[in-house]
Amino acid sequence: MIIDCISDLHGYYPELEGGDLLIVAGDLTGNDSADQLWNFSQWMINQDYKYKIVIAGNHDNTFYENYYKKNEKSFVPFLYLCDSGIELDGLKIWGSPWTLTFEGMNPHCKAFTVDTEEELEQKWKNIPYDIDILITHSPPWGILDAVRANPELPLRSCGSLHLYLLLKYAIRPRLHVFGHIHEGYGRLEQFTNCISVNASHVNGKYEPVNKPIRIEL
Repeated sequence: MIIDCISDLHGYYPELEGGDLLIVAGDLTGNDSADQLWNFSQWMINQDYKYKIVIAGNHDNTFYENYYKKNEKSFVPFLYLCDSGIELDGLKIWGSPWTLTFEGMNPHCKAFTVDTEEELEQKWKNIPYDIDILITHSPPWGILDAVRANPELPLRSCGSLHLYLLLKYAIRPRLHVFGHIHEGYGRLEQFTNCISVNASHVNGKYEPVNKPIRIEL
């Protein structure tokens, strides 16, 4: 299966090659306005993939307010996962949008956020052990999650420790796609038989410079 992974679009919608599965791991628009949600939906309609899966991120307040649940009879051009899963062509896929709050966080960007790792742990407990693809907005601690507040400070990991422990000791997905930490863009094979992908489209300056990451499973 040809899978293209992208996250943290923040209102930028690049041209994609097409394939079997498109994964969008949250932060879909720049300001969560109705116009930008429409633009995102139109962009998704035009993407040439057999399947398209979306999860939300901390900027996606409309999803947090259950917009798509309330409007489930309306046409939505993608599969939306929120602490839920689906099986496609024999691959079991799970999506979860949760991240930690942090000091100085924009109060308008707190969709699907919690204040403690213990609260995150309760969210991760919903993840089945037999999944093939895991999609989260949050990275695991220490995996493509490093930021530097200013050039004089060392890099600091911002991912979820409990998610890291879950991936290290319990679940064994073949692919884990996430975003949220723009500076962490890239792929890494840290865990046994698992490809970790930070697919953030924008960099730390919110510039749309990172390409989608293609994975073949």
